[in-house]
Amino acid sequence: MDDQGGVRERLARHGVLPLRLFLGVTFLYAGLDKFLTGGPFSSVDRDAMRSMLEFGRDGSAAPWLVDLALENAGPALTGVAVAEIAVGVLLLLGVLTRPAALVGAALALGFWLTVSWGTSPYYFGNDLPYAVGFLTLALTGAGAFSVDAARATRRAASR
Repeated sequence: MDDQGGVRERLARHGVLPLRLFLGVTFLYAGLDKFLTGGPFSSVDRDAMRSMLEFGRDGSAAPWLVDLALENAGPALTGVAVAEIAVGVLLLLGVLTRPAALVGAALALGFWLTVSWGTSPYYFGNDLPYAVGFLTLALTGAGAFSVDAARATRRAASR
């Protein structure tokens, strides 16, 4: 029994690792892609973002947010890219995981409310599952193999 309990405990500590790595890689890639596709402030990226937002504006849950992004396409795209890169790096390292996950959840929720709100059925859209994944990380923390876990272990040992 004790051995099974130990195995379960180890598995539980590692259970969020695949989620953390997936979200970290995905957001890092998404942010870098925005810069590498056409560079910051690229008219190609702004035009693609503008088309996507205009297409979904009338069916979005937050048209005011769509309008705000449309009025500030360059800064909005750059801000999203920087935030995605920061969230991705922090998650991959497991540093400030909970705050990074909250930022990721806010971004994913914003994407859902503006871009994929009208997706029907809702489970075909990917932004809501991302938001839920980020919320899971915000609640559980980084788990094993993270700077956060190493810091917690060091704090516990110094007490």
